[in-house]
Amino acid sequence: MGRFTRISEDAFDALQTNAGVLLTEFDPANPYVIPSSDSILATTTGGVNPVCSAEYSDFGEDVDNVPNNMLEFKQLTGWTCTMGFTTIKFNAENTVWALGAADKTLLANGVAVVKPRSNVKLSDYKTIWWVGDKANGGAYAIKLMNALSTGGMSVQSTKNGKGTNAVTLTGHVSIEAQDVVPMEFYDIPAPDEEVTVKVTQNLTNVTSTLTDTSAVFGNALSATLTAGSGYRIGDVVVTMGGVDVTAEVYATASGKITIAAVTGDIVITATATEE
Repeated sequence: MGRFTRISEDAFDALQTNAGVLLTEFDPANPYVIPSSDSILATTTGGVNPVCSAEYSDFGEDVDNVPNNMLEFKQLTGWTCTMGFTTIKFNAENTVWALGAADKTLLANGVAVVKPRSNVKLSDYKTIWWVGDKANGGAYAIKLMNALSTGGMSVQSTKNGKGTNAVTLTGHVSIEAQDVVPMEFYDIPAPDEEVTVKVTQNLTNVTSTLTDTSAVFGNALSATLTAGSGYRIGDVVVTMGGVDVTAEVYATASGKITIAAVTGDIVITATATEE
């Protein structure tokens, strides 16, 4: 192998993997908490494209005998920070996000109506996070502040396929913090110890073999539910990270819950009624 046919020793640790997720909430001070389903902004296809580019002026451009791009004459005039993605999630909430300046109302029959506005409100600006996994178990996060959709709705339907909507969110500088660039980057190391998630059991006339109130992220988890004497187990719901996984993990005949790998907070709700 040649002297320059090499790779840095931290190359694997620095790899960003998979598409990552767009979030409305993320705490970099506690970055190992699995995001809830409600905090996920959009279901994307084709990944997410955060961009933060500086804008410069060359003050020496019209000065005699000054070559282009002389460093002493270069002035930073601003930043353009955007987050582009294509979503396949079509509902009223995501329509409001895509339009930017819009309001949602409900008709008497439950139909949601989204109407664009002719003015922008300060409440339209939001903070959006993109968080992606790294190969070493850490993560890489990008925060877009004062984000507002500037690309509008761009829906594309497909024969025998999924509809898509291309969205561009742009960060904005606030008059209250004029020197703050509206995009920040966070390199999150792999945790030094096991990451745990919360386990909650809401049991009525039911006992469980699971007594722990927490579980290790990535580990297996199992429990057996038993109805009290004279009772029969009826409704059972198991959620993980806010997602209903009952059909995949619960066996009605045996009352056993089997989760191959824990990926979020676990909530087990079970009720038994008299036979």
